[in-house]
Amino acid sequence: MYYQIKNTLTECSAEDIDNRKIPYVANISLEEFEEKKDLFDMGIDLDLEAETEVEDVTAIQVNYDSLTGCFAIPDFTSIESPPHTFLFAIDERGIVILDDDGTAQSILSRIQASKRWKFPSLERFLYDFLEGIVTGDLITLEKYEKEMDSMEDRILAGDLTGIMERLVDIRSELLDLRTHYEQLIDLGQELEENENAFFSSKNLRFFRLFIERAERLQSNVTALREHTMQVRDLYHSQLEVKQNRNMSFLTIIATIFTPLTLITGWYGMNFTHMPELDSPYAYPIVGVVCLTIVVTCLIILKKKKWF
Repeated sequence: MYYQIKNTLTECSAEDIDNRKIPYVANISLEEFEEKKDLFDMGIDLDLEAETEVEDVTAIQVNYDSLTGCFAIPDFTSIESPPHTFLFAIDERGIVILDDDGTAQSILSRIQASKRWKFPSLERFLYDFLEGIVTGDLITLEKYEKEMDSMEDRILAGDLTGIMERLVDIRSELLDLRTHYEQLIDLGQELEENENAFFSSKNLRFFRLFIERAERLQSNVTALREHTMQVRDLYHSQLEVKQNRNMSFLTIIATIFTPLTLITGWYGMNFTHMPELDSPYAYPIVGVVCLTIVVTCLIILKKKKWF
């Protein structure tokens, strides 16, 4: 797909992008770029094989006549899955996006449907495109926050099932997101630097706006990682409480049965001359004594608030 950046993102033909007064956007496949790279006249020989070896990294490189790089956008349905990646090349006339999986096209379609520019420019388009990459991220981060709040409620209710395993996954996913935002910040700063003077000085503010947006998202991720530490501490605290309760229960059982064990051991000795053996009331009396000991122990332990 080929577009011109007018008051809206307007579809055009490949030949129309040769108009040097109107900045353009080309979203094409790697194969098509090889066939038509002379049309873009960026003064570079983009090494596709070398570029495609870079995985999971959003990065930008400053060349003499262009800016080239790669976007790696996390799949928020499964953060641990490989990100959506596509290459790009920028000069003062426009941007070429080399996208084979449709991720960039979905962003372009949203821009085309929703954006109207009073003062269209390549810089404004790039801002909206970068914004399109992080659109909805805040909602995703809020879902993490709500999930951890739910974990805290479950922990306080005594339900520790699967908490630690999920918490480890969340920390790993948040680390990936923090790295993603760091890379976007670096990319935005490189664009703002404007080393090749491709962009108008008055429009560099768009890149600053995006950098600040990415920094806020990164701060949210950092806060969420700190929240995971709090949830982990709460988990270990409740686990210790649960273990202490178990130990207290075992201590109570041992305290109650210690005198009973003494009695049974005493009467289990093989002596013939024990007066209690000849009494018909001896066995019931010993039983009552044992029961009295148990009840007495329970009352004492209850008063001491052992259970």
